Amino acid sequence: MTRRMHHIGWGWLIALLFVLPVRAWAQQEEEITPARQVENEVDVKKIVFDHIGDAYEWHITTWGGTPVTLPLPVMLYSPRSGWHCFSSARLEEGGSHEGFYIAPEGSPHAGKIVERDAQGAEVRPWDFSLTKNALSLLLNSLLLMAFVLGTARWYRRHPQGSDAPGGLVGFMEMLVMMIQDDIIRPCVGSNYRRFSPYLLTAFFFIFVNNLMGLLPLFPGGANVTGNIAVTLVLACCTFLAVNLFGTRHYWKEVFWPDVPWWLKFPVPMMPLIEFFGVLTKPFALMIRLFANMLAGHMAMLVLFSLIFISASMWPLLNGSLTVASVLFSVFMNALELLVAFIQAYVFTMLSAVFIGLAQERGVEE
Repeated sequence: MTRRMHHIGWGWLIALLFVLPVRAWAQQEEEITPARQVENEVDVKKIVFDHIGDAYEWHITTWGGTPVTLPLPVMLYSPRSGWHCFSSARLEEGGSHEGFYIAPEGSPHAGKIVERDAQGAEVRPWDFSLTKNALSLLLNSLLLMAFVLGTARWYRRHPQGSDAPGGLVGFMEMLVMMIQDDIIRPCVGSNYRRFSPYLLTAFFFIFVNNLMGLLPLFPGGANVTGNIAVTLVLACCTFLAVNLFGTRHYWKEVFWPDVPWWLKFPVPMMPLIEFFGVLTKPFALMIRLFANMLAGHMAMLVLFSLIFISASMWPLLNGSLTVASVLFSVFMNALELLVAFIQAYVFTMLSAVFIGLAQERGVEE
């Protein structure tokens, strides 16, 4: 009898666990009107592109339904009306100021400040505004300078042969020695000291910006290295370091390589291929860093959005997706920490390899 009651009790418990979520879901479906359903929909595309894109203000958080933002200075030069300088707060909620406004979606200049010309067409003025990515770039650069100058200050105060530093100074020393000994010296060759300042600066600049982009709170969260303009400038710096300091042997290999003569004359096939390679190397550096950091940010945001997408679904499904989303998000954040270092490492290594190929290889000092 006791055993039979035990089985009956388990049967009722299983039935309740199955019926209650279904009943709650049914009540939820009855209470949700079409207007409320549209209101509660999560626009994942808008969330993702608002984060990875640039903006004229810095959205910090939302408090009580009110967004908390940091307005940034807008600096414009219009050929029609000259210079303009004002706060981006004047352009909030589709407003305009002094004839300027932010182009809406569907416009060729969507998200950018535009004005109307004499014919009524949208045109862009010269834009020198301090945007979210530009401000983050400045803050991260100041942070990097503080790290470097703090490390240099420690070494000035401690004579050679003193105890090994710890904390941040020890971490900086470990990274500098690793990049110098494992990348710059073997890849560049005997002339490595000439290029060490640039390569170390490139590594720490990318690494700090990658880490700050993973922080969810101000002043972190900006997608600096996921902006193709930033990676373009970094790639151009490597391009200049390679070609301005390239030796005569390097340029000979570009325009008159050691291949059979019929590959160079009368049709200069190999020189054209080599010259094309000179241009594609910085392009590969630019796209590699940009694509990897952009994809990482997008993947994390989509995983976080699963929590809110499943909020209107069956409660059991919502709970399961929430747990899965949190676990995958933690995993992706840990992976992005590794990617932040790897991308800085790979960019520095490839830059050192390209510079080393343009130098005379000699005996290392």
